[in-house]
Amino acid sequence: MRYRTLLFTTPGLAMILSLAACGSEQATSNPADQPSATTSVQPSGSPEAKNTLTVQVKASAQAPATTWTLSCDPAGGDHPKAQQACAALAKAKDPFKPTAPDQMCTKIYGGPEIATVKGTWHDKPIDAKFTRADGCELHRWTQVAPLLGDVPKVR
Repeated sequence: MRYRTLLFTTPGLAMILSLAACGSEQATSNPADQPSATTSVQPSGSPEAKNTLTVQVKASAQAPATTWTLSCDPAGGDHPKAQQACAALAKAKDPFKPTAPDQMCTKIYGGPEIATVKGTWHDKPIDAKFTRADGCELHRWTQVAPLLGDVPKVR
């Protein structure tokens, strides 16, 4: 009977200890790596200058492009759904980050659509390409779908 108790408690105890060792990245990060709020300097200029994008969407590589401009904070430009596009960008963790080259992706093809986004977002230059070629790219497209608008119809 004692051996059964050890047989069941040892793995359980090991699991509890290993879970206790897990923590968030925030808890283990070095605060010196991040700038403090008192030392950050904001550039002078309008908020639009740091959140202005040009969006170009094509139904396929050979199709003509539909182009919009978008500025956020406040939402503006000629984008048909500027408010929703700005909200989607604000909600996304890193909306313009490309898929990592070593990322494993499902081979789910979403269509030939292609979109490019260029401009400035939070004082960073943006030159991003979105496709629907696989599961990773479909996820990226869906994450910022209001920015890219309705999926264009291939004619």
